[in-house]
Amino acid sequence: MIHVSDFKDLEHLAIHKVGNASQEEPLICSQAPLELQDEAISQLLLTYFIQPFTNSAEYFRFYHEADLQLNEIFQYCRRIFENRDNFHEQSVNIAKHLYKHSTHPKIKGGELYIAYFSKCQVDGEEVEAIGIFKSENRDTYLKVFLANDNYEVNYEDGININKLDKGCLVFNTEEENGYKVSVIDSISKQNEAVYWKDAFLQVQRREDSYHQTELAVNMCKKFIHDKLPVEYEMSRVDQVDLLNKSATYFKEKEQFQLDDFAQEVLGHPDAIASFKEYKEQFQQEFQQEFPDEFDISSPAVKKQQKVFKSILKLDRNFSVYIHGNREMIERGFDETTNMYYYKLLFENES
Repeated sequence: MIHVSDFKDLEHLAIHKVGNASQEEPLICSQAPLELQDEAISQLLLTYFIQPFTNSAEYFRFYHEADLQLNEIFQYCRRIFENRDNFHEQSVNIAKHLYKHSTHPKIKGGELYIAYFSKCQVDGEEVEAIGIFKSENRDTYLKVFLANDNYEVNYEDGININKLDKGCLVFNTEEENGYKVSVIDSISKQNEAVYWKDAFLQVQRREDSYHQTELAVNMCKKFIHDKLPVEYEMSRVDQVDLLNKSATYFKEKEQFQLDDFAQEVLGHPDAIASFKEYKEQFQQEFQQEFPDEFDISSPAVKKQQKVFKSILKLDRNFSVYIHGNREMIERGFDETTNMYYYKLLFENES
């Protein structure tokens, strides 16, 4: 996890204006880094830059299909880490690179901040870090002030320090693998936003416990939801029961072990054999591999909780949440109404 308090010494900060190249908006680069003399402003900037990353436990790395050395942002950051005198020159190169990729008609222009932190903590290791942040949206603020013994109201256009639009933290560790990188994109669900991760930064997920846990959770869900009903006559209740057992396994265990999971959750030898075969198919289909044993990432499990939906939807009339004993729900068929029904057994209601 990343914490604001772990970031100290914001030594350098450059600000550039990056417009939309396709709309002929300009690129305006500052001539020198900003001199930060007000401690209060420095702390506000730290909050604005770092706070959005505090709930992020997912890391990426720079890559290039041909050669990592051809990744521009990787090279610009490496030059800054090698010699801080290169900071402003490389911040301009970063701004030019972003401008080159700001061509989608819906991409908004905005301020680009390049920051250098001499000390921060990442996974217990003290390292340098480079921050690349972009603000695209501005807010209107009311300004209430006293003038001639009377209060007056005015407004100002500014940046909300609680809403970082796009951000990237590059930690000076694991250089040979493309550094350890954390990425924020508040509008990543929109098609025009893929330029930040894919075109501008060119990053891919690191094959760490977070990534492995996420893959395993999705694979288990797809096996239970898609594969098992095809091979066996399985009711929706039984599917939900297996999803609940899977969720419990990932929440309570510290390490994922393929054989242990299969035995504890699935149990039946035929289902276990099918599960192991499905893992190989899953890895080939999605071109993603993960080992049979790895440490389970709690943040990844928390983020993926929605995968294990324990909801039984009956037409459009009812939604039954199943959290406990599978034996307390029974399925039947009523010949009078020619409809299916469920019988729920319980001791108390509230």
